[in-house]
Amino acid sequence: MTGYAVVDVETTGLFPGGHDRIAEIAIVRVDPDGRVEDTWTTLVDPGRDLGPQQIHGISAADVRHAPAFADVAGHVADRLRGRTFVAHNAQFDRRFVWHAFAALGYDVPLIEPTTLCTMRTGAQLFPAAPRSLAGACLHHGITLDSAHEALSDARAAAELLRVYLTGGARRAVADWDDVVELAATTPWPVIPAAGAAPVRRGVAAERDTHFLARLTPARDSPATTSAQEVYLELVDRALLDRHISAREHDQLAGLCARLGIGRTEADALHREYLAGLAAAAWSDGVLDPARVTDYRAVAALLEVPAADAGSILDRSAPALPTGSGAGPGHPGRFVLRPGDLVVFTGAMDEPRDVWQRRAAAAGLVPHPAVTKRVRLVVAADPDSMSGKARKADAYGIPVVGEAGFRRALDDLARTPPRRRCPDGCVPADAVHPGRHVVARSAQACADLATTCRPRRVPPGAAGK
Repeated sequence: MTGYAVVDVETTGLFPGGHDRIAEIAIVRVDPDGRVEDTWTTLVDPGRDLGPQQIHGISAADVRHAPAFADVAGHVADRLRGRTFVAHNAQFDRRFVWHAFAALGYDVPLIEPTTLCTMRTGAQLFPAAPRSLAGACLHHGITLDSAHEALSDARAAAELLRVYLTGGARRAVADWDDVVELAATTPWPVIPAAGAAPVRRGVAAERDTHFLARLTPARDSPATTSAQEVYLELVDRALLDRHISAREHDQLAGLCARLGIGRTEADALHREYLAGLAAAAWSDGVLDPARVTDYRAVAALLEVPAADAGSILDRSAPALPTGSGAGPGHPGRFVLRPGDLVVFTGAMDEPRDVWQRRAAAAGLVPHPAVTKRVRLVVAADPDSMSGKARKADAYGIPVVGEAGFRRALDDLARTPPRRRCPDGCVPADAVHPGRHVVARSAQACADLATTCRPRRVPPGAAGK
């Protein structure tokens, strides 16, 4: 008798064989008496968004480093071969694992006659005990460290199995020994083991360095003004939700490499960016506490020392005309405008239709698919690996979470309506390059005088 393999999977949803996939798997091998022999676990890249992250707590930043199931299928097979498949609510876990192998073309013997379920066994041996994993563990005095973390759940189920074996499960459950014998003797297909290493939760914090740490200290010559503006525009987009995602760290580091911006120059540009935020914090000549808090959060994200950030804030006070309410001091500040297309993706904390109604109420246009005309993608996780998020990344469209979108909506609500310049010209909007719109005010027109163009007069309209 070879023993048992106690398995738990965390998934993107409830339906194996369709769109849902495994996002984490753990296997605890135990001997015939229920003693733990070894444990193994890894996150799995499902190739899509992670589904209800508020339940399983897996971050896309971590899964970016995880192998696909194809890369660990051989390791999983080696741990399951010849052992009885055991899980709590085993039908759920067994079907997901079977379908993961089937998607690779392998027909593995993970079937009901080779499976035991600790939930069903517990109901037979201890009818008064709760059926849920957490409830059963509490009833039997078993520690469940982190519910919905695969290894924690698998260890807890293995402890339940030990309790049930001690309590006479082999005698009380019909065909128990037959199930064990069939699992031990049914052959498995040969599945090569790839060299992929398992990846645990928290890996992003260990491997993903801040983008500034990836830059060369200094370049021989500074980047051009246009290159600096392109960089600051990306900085602004990355900071839209006041969180720099792992994807955005990669984007910023890659852009600096392409534009020839080193660490020293990036630091200087960040101080320029902060000067614009500092000016906004001095709205009406008085420091706005909420904006100061926001300003300091941005400074920390850009790794500007607190003392330097404080000096920039102090220096900005006399330079701001009362009541101007200036925003960031560079031309590419990201803002949403009525009519902009917004796409939503992933299982959010609040229902997607709620966010779509809020977007529509603000004058935005919820859109079903990502195209180059889309202005913003709102995801359950800023590092989402959904098809929409991947396409947005390819098109250079910002991807933010719910908090970031809420902030964008607040900014949109505070944005004064545009009105035509008294001189009749239409400046090119820096936020939408190449699009000619009416200026917000005469002052805005004066500020953008170099990009203003005379209003076109339709043919035949002259003299009317």
